[in-house]
Amino acid sequence: MNTIAAQEIKRRGITAADEKLKEGPVYVIKNNKPQYVILSEDRYNQLVAAQSDVYMTRVRMSLEDVRAGRVKKFKNAAELLKAIEE
Repeated sequence: MNTIAAQEIKRRGITAADEKLKEGPVYVIKNNKPQYVILSEDRYNQLVAAQSDVYMTRVRMSLEDVRAGRVKKFKNAAELLKAIEE
């Protein structure tokens, strides 16, 4: 795990994290626990794009379920909750 103490960033500024970012994501340690993660802009964009891709895949799969008749409709929330419990 690529880490840096929050105090180090406070003392040296973002330059301290810049050096570590060359090795990958940087976990900022505060009170002896990882509190934050610093990512490069490229890595952040990759994660956002991947999240968007997964979301769109789930939407497409849901639409396929609707078209194939694998979706059950309920009259109200009480019926839905009853089905969930069963």
